[in-house]
Amino acid sequence: MQMSSMTLEAHLSVPIEIELCMPCQTFWFDKYESLKLSAASILQLMKLIGEHSGGSPATISKSLPCPRCSANLQLTNDMQRSTRFNYWRCSKEHGKLIRFFDFLKEKNFIRPMPAGEVEELKKNVRSVNCSNCGAPIDLVTSSACTHCGSAISVLDMHQAQQTLAQLQKAAEPRPIDPALPLELAMAKRDVERLFGPTGSGRDRWDTDSSPDIVEEVLTAVSKWLTRI
Repeated sequence: MQMSSMTLEAHLSVPIEIELCMPCQTFWFDKYESLKLSAASILQLMKLIGEHSGGSPATISKSLPCPRCSANLQLTNDMQRSTRFNYWRCSKEHGKLIRFFDFLKEKNFIRPMPAGEVEELKKNVRSVNCSNCGAPIDLVTSSACTHCGSAISVLDMHQAQQTLAQLQKAAEPRPIDPALPLELAMAKRDVERLFGPTGSGRDRWDTDSSPDIVEEVLTAVSKWLTRI
């Protein structure tokens, strides 16, 4: 399918135009575009991902041509701190194609769930859906996806608040809603309640369908970012 375009503010440069595919849940960034994104643009993409994170993404072909030179894109493994993520890059350095989920990993918004939080989660639910491929993960027998190997992950609200702080410090031409930090703090509190020692979030997980932890939190956070 043909990708759509989106214009975003860049850090210390002119606005940039990226391409995205909703069915495949992917972004295309020309060379260095991902690094040029302003804090406001990163939050804008985070909001977009939250609004379109429902359902499993379409299967990506093993043969992907670069939209700039038609050379085959190469699957690449990378790491942001302790979090692994993947993308497809052009060997001629024209850019890269990256899934929504891996983009959030690259920007340090998603982190693997520590063993202690996984054990607390097991007290409330039997299975969750993999945020990477959508396959079910049986928490009784596994702490990672047996289909794609992804670890159980969670959205890092502390990182979202840090990005917002960068946005507030930047000399942006439009004012930032003063209530937004409080709303993000409320979102962080709700996330922490899900894994609290008192089990106060148990009712939220009492459902016949397996929840996607990242998707659940992204959907909630995107509602608080509608002003961005």
